[in-house]
Amino acid sequence: MKALIQRVKRASVTIDGKLYSSINHGMLILLGVAKGDEKHNAELLAEKLLKLRIFEDENGKMNKSLIDVNGEMLVVSQFTLCGDCKKGTRPGFDNAAPPDIANELYEYFVMQIKEAGIRCQTGKFAAMMDVELVNDGPVTFMVEK
Repeated sequence: MKALIQRVKRASVTIDGKLYSSINHGMLILLGVAKGDEKHNAELLAEKLLKLRIFEDENGKMNKSLIDVNGEMLVVSQFTLCGDCKKGTRPGFDNAAPPDIANELYEYFVMQIKEAGIRCQTGKFAAMMDVELVNDGPVTFMVEK
């Protein structure tokens, strides 16, 4: 399971020209589910992201977590994170989990975040989405579990 994390001032998802979801200060998570991923991967990843200290303290150092700053999370499914660009010029997606398994684990990941008390919004699985964000920093990390 892969998560591209962006610390944001705000982020939103629009589908068919209509606002679908939005957050303020927090994290935008682009989530890729790979073949072989299981609920355990989602649990480990959720725990890691909730505790990841990427928010600034009073001294300007990255010492605070999403929980510490009472931040929000927007989670968007992103199967292309599992793409392989090593050969040729067209990415291969053999490493991505089948849609039914990917959706189940995506929903399970979101549930883990919500159960931790974080305001969590989502995109719509397998939809064409316009994702907008104001990256705070910019601060961007890739985490795999």
